[in-house]
Amino acid sequence: MGNLPNAEIPFGLPLVLASGSPRRSQLLSAAGYQFSIDPASDSAECGVCSRETAPELVARYAFRKAEDVARKHAGKMILAADTVASVNGQILGKPSNEQHAAEMLRTLSGKRHSVFTGVCLWSTVDHRCLVEVVQTELEMEPISDQVISDYLETMLWEGKAGAFGYQDGNDWIRIVNGGSESNVVGLPMERLKELLESFEESAEKINL
Repeated sequence: MGNLPNAEIPFGLPLVLASGSPRRSQLLSAAGYQFSIDPASDSAECGVCSRETAPELVARYAFRKAEDVARKHAGKMILAADTVASVNGQILGKPSNEQHAAEMLRTLSGKRHSVFTGVCLWSTVDHRCLVEVVQTELEMEPISDQVISDYLETMLWEGKAGAFGYQDGNDWIRIVNGGSESNVVGLPMERLKELLESFEESAEKINL
């Protein structure tokens, strides 16, 4: 993915990643960030609300994850994120099993779709936060059941929104319109840099 951008953490606060995702950790490490990891509890993800759009869902989940972890860390900057794929208004999160993953890949086959990542930065010094949603468009070539079966055998689909990983090197998926590769992986590093740089001016107070 080339050189990943980074920025200073506002107020020099220690950074806590509120996610157990190894891909988000890898992105932050590759960009040179120093951070600790404290995943949010499963209760921070409470299902899809009626008529909730993909951007609304990931923004809500990112906020809830940051809120959950913020309660345990005084004087730190919490970073939380949530990623889903969406095709024709249908939200595709992480597959629950191999059959579910196959269904997702058949749904995406031959279609253009979007990946949305919600990002929340939360300062526990003054309990102010920023929430942003980044969208990246992708296009999946029509893929056969054999291609799907071969990919499922790799187990690389586990824990990935839409049941695929852009970073897995598949030639049947591509980003269109110059979107963010790191956003598809799970954390939009370009936008994260901008959010960190604008945090002091743009973050809003949260009443816990």
